[in-house]
Amino acid sequence: MFECANPILNVADVARSVQYYVEVLGFTNAGWGDDEFTLVTRDAAGLYLCKGGQGHAGTWVWIGVEDVEALHAEYLRSGARILHPPEHHPWAHEMKVTDLDGHVLRCGSEPKAQK
Repeated sequence: MFECANPILNVADVARSVQYYVEVLGFTNAGWGDDEFTLVTRDAAGLYLCKGGQGHAGTWVWIGVEDVEALHAEYLRSGARILHPPEHHPWAHEMKVTDLDGHVLRCGSEPKAQK
C-alpha cells in the first residue's frame, strides 16, 4: 500500500519560497523546517522544498483539488503567478500556477460536462 507522494522541489531560497507558498498559495509550513529543507502542506497535498542537491528547477506537479474555479479566484486575489486560467480537458478542469523557482503546479478538479 502506498501512503502518499510528496514531491521534492529544488528552490534557491527556502525562506522566500515558504513565504510565497504560505502567503500567496495558501499552504502551511511544517513546524520542523529550516533554511535547507521543509514541507509545505495544504489539506492532503504536501510539497518538500529543498535548497540545492535534490530535484531540478522547472518540475511539474499535478495536484487534485475540489474546485479549480474557486482556487483560481483565490489565486487572482492573492497575486499568484498564474500561467493558464482554468481550461477544460478530458481528464480534468485545470489551471497552471508557477512558483518563484519555475516549478509548475497543475491544479485540477473533475472535468466539466460537455454541452
